[in-house]
Amino acid sequence: MVHVLSSRILLRPTDPERSRAFYGEQLGLAVHREFGTGPERGTVYFLGGGFLEVSGRSEAPPSPALQVWLQVEDAAAAHDELRAEGVEIVRPPVEEPWGLVEMWIADPDGTRIVLVEVPAEHPLRYRPGICGARR
Repeated sequence: MVHVLSSRILLRPTDPERSRAFYGEQLGLAVHREFGTGPERGTVYFLGGGFLEVSGRSEAPPSPALQVWLQVEDAAAAHDELRAEGVEIVRPPVEEPWGLVEMWIADPDGTRIVLVEVPAEHPLRYRPGICGARR
């Protein structure tokens, strides 16, 4: 069995500087580390329990099959903050039939990003065997 110690999404944007401005300034993701020099240098951002590495350059945008899932505390607040930062909102927050509140944005290359709020009463917040109570 593979014992995973860490993980990250590797993203090769068509315009690295534009993508760094989006992830670092507009989304406000914290930088974990940077490496290399020049316009194609690497920047690794914190994504809660994982990381997003923006490095190198691609001639074409990533496949539409690539999507990023980010859990946020409050989707409505995230919506207002991102709109104020000039981020295009693909779809505003909506409570889905499965109980999560989801909103969609896209990065400069069109990579779809879903911001998800897990309401307090949602089953994802309940973990049997941990204190035996819902949180």
